[in-house]
Amino acid sequence: MAGRAVQVEPNWVSPPGDTLLDILEERGWLQIEFAERLGYTAKHVSLLIRGKASITGDTALRLERVLGGTASFWLSREAKYRDALARQDEQATFRR
Repeated sequence: MAGRAVQVEPNWVSPPGDTLLDILEERGWLQIEFAERLGYTAKHVSLLIRGKASITGDTALRLERVLGGTASFWLSREAKYRDALARQDEQATFRR
């Protein structure tokens, strides 16, 4: 019996900050240390991690320099997060 693929859309979103927190934990860095390495304030890094500040092109380049990887990864991660938030908002509006 052939199975059908079922596409499931999660009803939650994960900000890029979740990935940042995982990396910080893996490296044993405090947020204040990370902020210093990026050249940002601790407050701005906190906003990034909570998804309250967006990852801009400049931020993506800083993340690339400090963490490795590519700026395009961070920009893509941010875009997918913001898209998911917009979809959640749209679905909530339709449910009302």
